[in-house]
Amino acid sequence: MTPDPFADSVAAAAVRLSGVARTTPLQRNSRLSDATGAHVWLKREDLQVGRSYKLRGAYNLLAGLGPAERAAGAVCASAGNHGQGVAYACARLGIRGRVHVPSTTPRQKRERIVALGGSAVDLVVGGDTYDEAAAAAAEHAADTGATVVPAFDDVRTIAGQGTVAVEVLDQLAHPPDVVVVPVGGGGLLAGVGGWLAARHPGVRVVGVEPAGAASMTAALAAGEPVTLAELDTFVDGAAVRRVGDAGFGLIRDCGAELVTVDEGRVCTEMLDLYQTDGIIAEPAGALAAAALDAFDLAPGSTVVCLLSGGNNDVSRYAEVVERSLVHRGLKHYFLVEFPQEPGALRRFLDEVLGPDDDIVLFEYVKRDNRETGAALCGIELADRDGYEPLWKRMEASPLKIQLVAPGSTAYRFLI
Repeated sequence: MTPDPFADSVAAAAVRLSGVARTTPLQRNSRLSDATGAHVWLKREDLQVGRSYKLRGAYNLLAGLGPAERAAGAVCASAGNHGQGVAYACARLGIRGRVHVPSTTPRQKRERIVALGGSAVDLVVGGDTYDEAAAAAAEHAADTGATVVPAFDDVRTIAGQGTVAVEVLDQLAHPPDVVVVPVGGGGLLAGVGGWLAARHPGVRVVGVEPAGAASMTAALAAGEPVTLAELDTFVDGAAVRRVGDAGFGLIRDCGAELVTVDEGRVCTEMLDLYQTDGIIAEPAGALAAAALDAFDLAPGSTVVCLLSGGNNDVSRYAEVVERSLVHRGLKHYFLVEFPQEPGALRRFLDEVLGPDDDIVLFEYVKRDNRETGAALCGIELADRDGYEPLWKRMEASPLKIQLVAPGSTAYRFLI
């Protein structure tokens, strides 16, 4: 076997993580296999310590520190998952740790950081954004000499994340045809793609980004990491404005393909995972499986999707359902101007709505000094093919009706 420094560092990380990280299940998924005609396997990193793969990179970095570095402690910034990995690693290694999170981090993730870190870790909540938390972590490191533990922009973190691929090959007993990896800052894709390129170059590697946070796609197009001007933060575990410098070269050189997936499609896959497979996935965790219809797969091929995390807040499911319905063309919003006269709403119900159309939102403000009153109307369809007939009836109606289009300014007030 040809020596490769990065692949060797992944192998060393796998040894360090033995007995620390769980060997998470690799499970064949019948639903996705039937839908694609391939043999689709899910690598269940949602069942890892901290319910995400992040422990692998954090522990590998911290385990390699010397005595003086350990004595100085460790610090990180996190939106939740990375902080849990750092907290567990600090507690396991006896290193004093500090985790900075923004105030927007869900309480559930904060509580898990505290539980996993115990007395070894201090949780600091401050600022409204991840960038503010990162600035606070960097300031603490400068003041104390603590080691900063990056979530993805460090080759030691990346090597730890790459151990997922080592584990997959051990479990599957033969190289898969395709490995599909979610992409945020690029650490997981760099680790998996870099190791596979060195050890099993015949494996096709596909990275998946949310459409509203495609920072790696932008970086590869530009030839270097770039900063996105706009960012959709819904897929919070993969919503990174700028990918890491440390992983960019590995991803560029390993030949990984990049695809993007609409956030609504991610929501649909989250619901399918939950309702059909009994798997609770966070948005980033569903990215890989959501992308299987975005590129060609050979019938009968072996495909491994990395299900990267399961830290989903139950309060988000209302938005998940909403985004899924809109993505599938089953839910639409309209502004309807009703004449202020008796029977106007009845005529709308009888003449515009079809027998299977359901009003799920109706907000009306009556203006006594005007001849018409505007209503915001949300309509759910039984089938997406019902939209065109509905719109034709709206156009034929004497009512003034305007579609609130997804992506418009007005639409952002709804979702």
